Amino acid sequence: MPNAVFCCLLLIAAPCAFADRAFAGPVAAPADLPPAETVIAVIDNHPTVAAAGAKVGAARASANMLRRGPEEFHLAGSVARRRIDGEGTLNDFDATISRPFRLPGKATLDRRSGELGVDVAVNRLADHHHQTARLLADLWYAWLAAASHHRNDLGMVGDLDKAHAAMQRRVDLRDAAEVEMDQARSALALAQTEAAVSLAEREQAHARLTATFPDLQVPADAPEPATPLLDDSKLAALRDAVIEHSHEILAAAKEAERLETIARRVRADRMADPTFGVRLFSERSGTETGAGIVASLPFGGSYRRAAAEQSSAEANAARLEVAATERLVQADANTDLANARTRFAAWQRAEQAAKSATDASARIARGHQLGQLDLADMLYARRLVSESRRREIDARAAANLALTRLLIDSHNLWFANDPDHP
Repeated sequence: MPNAVFCCLLLIAAPCAFADRAFAGPVAAPADLPPAETVIAVIDNHPTVAAAGAKVGAARASANMLRRGPEEFHLAGSVARRRIDGEGTLNDFDATISRPFRLPGKATLDRRSGELGVDVAVNRLADHHHQTARLLADLWYAWLAAASHHRNDLGMVGDLDKAHAAMQRRVDLRDAAEVEMDQARSALALAQTEAAVSLAEREQAHARLTATFPDLQVPADAPEPATPLLDDSKLAALRDAVIEHSHEILAAAKEAERLETIARRVRADRMADPTFGVRLFSERSGTETGAGIVASLPFGGSYRRAAAEQSSAEANAARLEVAATERLVQADANTDLANARTRFAAWQRAEQAAKSATDASARIARGHQLGQLDLADMLYARRLVSESRRREIDARAAANLALTRLLIDSHNLWFANDPDHP
């Protein structure tokens, strides 16, 4: 290719710096997403979310157990026959009914730890819902981008097939050299190869999406990734909402509080609960009868002391994990904000590059028809158009995914309930 044409194409098609276009209006979800009501139902039916919901039921049952306590009545007794010389055979029996009693303050700690366990399970359920929503968004946009790539490649195949047929007619009329026919044939074969690869990637993305979310009603043809719309003035508020509504932080904080309550309960248990009961007995075949009160009190030793130290250490570790979780969520929030802004800017430039490459290709095609430019120039221009379109598709899907992730993480998308009260 002549150097002048090559340089001209690079200057025209390269991404250029230009003023960012401002979009007014609220931050809305991209138009290429499936209906929110459908997605929420699909997420709720996902096995991971359903399992987390079952754990909420288990936590409520555990809380009920702790509220009632393990102290139950115990019945013990014995029956014996004995023979005494001169008195004959005598029957003896005794029965004792007893029950442990929690010392003051222990029942309150048990009830509180059970309530906190339910809070932890509920927040973990909401976090599983959140993580599953992110997974669905990732798989959805991977499918949309792969399908759009395949359509782009099929368009390239169609253009080059027409160019190949036109070149074949020119060769038959001896108006073009065989080497140009070879170039056209090679370009067509390469485009067909890329279309086959993008078809495989589309089918792979579709298989992953439908296998992970079989309840999702996936259309036969994937829609094109929508044109990204972004209101930069509201992104900071969404970023703050990511941290404010983080169920991951809430679950970690509630778990730390629960373990601290358990540690207090274990320390209180170093003074063991007493057991009181009533004993009835009959001896010498009823000649002697009586009743009495029985009591027992275990003495706490090194085992209970070690258990208290262990629970205190676990509570300290949980408090540190809360701080680590807060940092991770803050990092995710900052990443979401940066991604939404930078991916949108990248798409704007990719769109401009694709438009410039398309305009340049049209001009070079006219030059080729007039005999001013070689076939190689036209084929290169079309290749540049295809590549720039691929980059624009990737940038468009990434921009929409970045916005979708920010909306999901801030609980403004695919959450049916108040994010603070799931």
